[in-house]
Amino acid sequence: MGRKKPTEAELAAQAQAAENARIQQAFEQGTNTLRDLISPSSIEIHGDYFRLGTKYGRTLYIYGYPRSLYTGWISPIINIDEVIDVSMYIYPVESAVVMKNLRTKVTQLEASMNLNAEKGRVRDPELEAAINDAEELRDQLQVGAERFFRFGLYVTLWADSLDELKFVQQKIETIFGQQMIFSKVATSQQEQGINSIMPQCTDQLQIRRNMNTGAISTSFPFTSADLTQDKGILYGINMHNNGLVIFDRFSLENANMVVFAKSGAGKSFTVKLEALRSMMIGSEIIIIDPENEYQKLCDAVGGSYIRLSLNSDVRINPFDLPKVVDSEDANDALRANLVTLHGLFRLMLGGTQINASGQAVPALNANEEADLDQALIDTYARAGITSDPLTHQSTPPTIANLYDTLLHMGGTGPQLAQRLRKYTTGTFAGIFSQQSNVDINNQMVVFNIRDLEDELRPVAMYIVLSHIWNIVRAEQKKRLLIVDEAWQLMKYEDSANFLFSLAKRARKYYLGLTTITQDVEDFISSKMGRAIVANSSMQLLLKQSPSAVDMLADVFKLTEEEKRRLTNFPVGQGLFFAGQNHVHMQIIASSTEESLITTNPGAKKAPGQN
Repeated sequence: MGRKKPTEAELAAQAQAAENARIQQAFEQGTNTLRDLISPSSIEIHGDYFRLGTKYGRTLYIYGYPRSLYTGWISPIINIDEVIDVSMYIYPVESAVVMKNLRTKVTQLEASMNLNAEKGRVRDPELEAAINDAEELRDQLQVGAERFFRFGLYVTLWADSLDELKFVQQKIETIFGQQMIFSKVATSQQEQGINSIMPQCTDQLQIRRNMNTGAISTSFPFTSADLTQDKGILYGINMHNNGLVIFDRFSLENANMVVFAKSGAGKSFTVKLEALRSMMIGSEIIIIDPENEYQKLCDAVGGSYIRLSLNSDVRINPFDLPKVVDSEDANDALRANLVTLHGLFRLMLGGTQINASGQAVPALNANEEADLDQALIDTYARAGITSDPLTHQSTPPTIANLYDTLLHMGGTGPQLAQRLRKYTTGTFAGIFSQQSNVDINNQMVVFNIRDLEDELRPVAMYIVLSHIWNIVRAEQKKRLLIVDEAWQLMKYEDSANFLFSLAKRARKYYLGLTTITQDVEDFISSKMGRAIVANSSMQLLLKQSPSAVDMLADVFKLTEEEKRRLTNFPVGQGLFFAGQNHVHMQIIASSTEESLITTNPGAKKAPGQN
């Protein structure tokens, strides 16, 4: 019995099944290719926009340019805080062809000018400018100083919605329009626009403009914010273009700098790195160190490390006068120090307090202020020091002498003396009530106040700053004064005012003040804190807590993208402001520098770790 032959229908079904299996196999194999994995789910082409997956896009082309272009005219577009793609097409043209066309063009223009003259028409400046430009270009081409090109510029915008796309388009057109550069949407040519933007070198729009070498060179696209000078120190790497941020802070209108960051973001590391590199070019470094972070660096460079505590033998007398040589400063030295001492004693006696109703209550009333002022003058006079600069070389008095003066005068003097007693014979006696024995004749000097009681820290910072200021005024050198954890001074009105006065007057004495704080909200929210920022030409913002970002964005006029980055910066990255320019910067140190600077043994492999 023979086998039954399949019918045509069965053969067709088998063939169809085999074809379906082949297609299924090809499909399953195709979905595993890289192209299928990265390609969008869909593409829709419309008249003036397209949709690629969930993203909307729109391609513009540039069709009009001004008579002349300046270098970096495309920089605002390259650095705009929007998602865009920019494509440039440059086609060289043979000089012989251009010369022939220019000769014809010049002949036409001159004929038009002659015809206007014969008819008695007024001169046409536009026509004359065109002839001059053409003749100048002919001369340059003839000697080989210029070449000729055809230039096409296309910009594709991306957004999450049509409204956002329209907003981005308006920003782009405004930036171009301010430079007399005119753009249009590639209407009904969005598909060609996509293909022209893609990195496959297919110029399907073919909207081109004639340009010579000089004009083409101005469109160089790699023009991001740059902060590189011929002199200065290396601060880090510009994350926009991988360039070096080399800067001399003394080249600005003032050399002050503020550093804001949350704990562990790398602020102390950055400042120590700057101090170390500044020493290499001759700057003296003076540091107020509240947390014992600078001892390792100080010892490594042979600096003076001065440890202030109630148990140490270090003494600083707040009554010291600066040994100034400038006649104007010398005449004013005693009066200036009296003002400083008023602020100091207000701080010693409790500082300005805020009562339950939110009003500021000063530590001294009007009568006490007057009595203290007279007592200070009398105390200096008893030591033989008056407003005459010739008397300023005498041994200055101490707080013990002021205590004795207050105790034996009328009015509120005895009460003030009792309030000061803890600094003369009480708990805090010794450290600030005797003659100074501090020598800061060194290229790096660090004042450590970690071992002081919390109540005494603001007073110590104030006195140390005053002592440093006297030395700065006595001899002008290039110096950096670093005040770490400056928020401790900003808590009190008098110490905040003193720090602000330093920031204002530092430039005159060739001093750069660096203010570091992690308590950003309290610092910025205070009037004096904002004033110090305003008087600092350099600012460094490292990683911030979310609560501080909005406040910093308001002060520094940050974009939305910069605000977002501030909370996500890795350790050692931040925004570096110098004058009107700012860049995204990565702090970087050599292995030798890092071993001297880092205070965290676990962070030695992570440059920038605080």
